[in-house]
Amino acid sequence: MMRTLPPFRADHVGSLLRPATLKEARARRESGEIAPDEFRGIEDRAIEDAIAKQAAAGLGSATDGEFRRAMWHFDFLERLDGVESFRADRGIAFKGGIETQARGLRVTGKVGFSTHPMLDHFRFLREHTRATPKMTIPSPSVLHFRGGRRAVSRSVYPDMEEFYLDLGSAYRSAVEAFAAAGCRYLQLDEVNLAYLCDEEQRQILRERGDDPDRLPRIYADMINRAIGSRPSDMVITMHLCRGNFRSSWIAQGGYEPIAEILFQQIAANAYFMEFDSERAGGFEPLRLLPKNKVVVLGLVTSKQGGLESKDELKRRIDQAAKYVDLDQLCLSPQCGFASTEEGNLLAEDEQWAKLARIVEVAQEVWGG
Repeated sequence: MMRTLPPFRADHVGSLLRPATLKEARARRESGEIAPDEFRGIEDRAIEDAIAKQAAAGLGSATDGEFRRAMWHFDFLERLDGVESFRADRGIAFKGGIETQARGLRVTGKVGFSTHPMLDHFRFLREHTRATPKMTIPSPSVLHFRGGRRAVSRSVYPDMEEFYLDLGSAYRSAVEAFAAAGCRYLQLDEVNLAYLCDEEQRQILRERGDDPDRLPRIYADMINRAIGSRPSDMVITMHLCRGNFRSSWIAQGGYEPIAEILFQQIAANAYFMEFDSERAGGFEPLRLLPKNKVVVLGLVTSKQGGLESKDELKRRIDQAAKYVDLDQLCLSPQCGFASTEEGNLLAEDEQWAKLARIVEVAQEVWGG
């Protein structure tokens, strides 16, 4: 049957392709051709249009498409107390020889949460949709995984355990602030647990002095601390993927190494999971999903524009249902369409066709 609470049978991860008008306006703002207030008006109208298109597609949730962000994670993390961004020597390397913008993050003071502009971003979304407004933020692990010990001041945090504790507590305050703003559907974008299923990524961690066998438990404890005081009616989902930038990726490997911790030890309500390619492995880890949790199958790729057939999507849903009850499953794209402002290599009409296809298939599989 259809679901009246998130995640919905047909849902999506969060980010959407930035329309050309918004990209042009951002470039003009950065060059000083238009004032910040004028740009904000253009941004607002683009978000209102995206909200309307999500409703027209039949989705039960709505996001702002992450239109106010340049990157899915930096824009949130750099506004935490004690964190600063800087121009790095190079960007994050993806397969195919491409890199993101050359930005980095470092911890220069005690990590905390005072306030955040994304609270207002959520309020705008809530005020402009009749659907369930969904907010997405990076998981706390993201602040640690990329830079590790070298990105955390030794004078501020001689002991990394204190850093992990403060980071979890800062996120706890963030979750409470979003709840106070009316958010009842909050997603933590957690790529790093999926990266820990890739031996190449694990070796990189070993070489810099981290233990990849310990990190899943460390990250799980931070996440549980972050979401431990949420209201009883606030749904927390986690999104897992293996990298998403201009249709490229970073990691590969099935979920088996982290499935038990992910499903049984992290107190999230549901999981958006990448399953659009062989890089994500099979559905077997879903056997460990507790009966009170939900997995949103990311079967529709956001990396290219070809439209998946209904029959193929239904076939793969049937395969997943061999390991977990069909009533514990939903359907979505495998990732956002634009984890950074550059976006993936497909057209806007292809994006909306994919979201409409997800709604269509969900209605046929679960009814409604």
